[in-house]
Amino acid sequence: MNSSPRTIRCRWVLLLAAGALAATGLAGCASPGGYSNQSLYPEDIQSVCLEMFDNRSFRRGVEYTLSDALAKRIETMTPYKIVSSRDRADSVITGQLISIDESALTIERELARPLEKEVVLTATVNWKNLNNGQLMINSRTVTAAASYSDFQNQDFTYAAALAANKLAQKIVELMETHW
Repeated sequence: MNSSPRTIRCRWVLLLAAGALAATGLAGCASPGGYSNQSLYPEDIQSVCLEMFDNRSFRRGVEYTLSDALAKRIETMTPYKIVSSRDRADSVITGQLISIDESALTIERELARPLEKEVVLTATVNWKNLNNGQLMINSRTVTAAASYSDFQNQDFTYAAALAANKLAQKIVELMETHW
């Protein structure tokens, strides 16, 4: 098989390009900003005392749903254990439900009755390391929403529970170590 000088040059260019890509890929994995086996969460903490969230809104009961959802999320998604006493905990999470809003998303034309509504929960969260006094989350505002429809036999309680679960997930995501 006779190859022309142009074909040989093209093969060399392709080989050099492939080599450069391979070298770049290997260097990317070995660089300090690459992948790591370290935990996503601070390792100097083993336990969390979760205090009941304060409720600054007129709707009562949602703070219990949020605190319960957050405790379950922390237990399942983090390496931390929930403890009931501040004296036995390495850290404490506190917070306030600032607002619980409800609004109509769609309205029936003839009767002006809401077909679908939305519940929006807004909270501020604090997470303090009790070993060294450091505030790891300092008054961060977190918001989550969920919609519901009376025609699907859903009510405010259903949507508030969904929004509380979403809010709990966002709070646990805030607990991750910042890169």
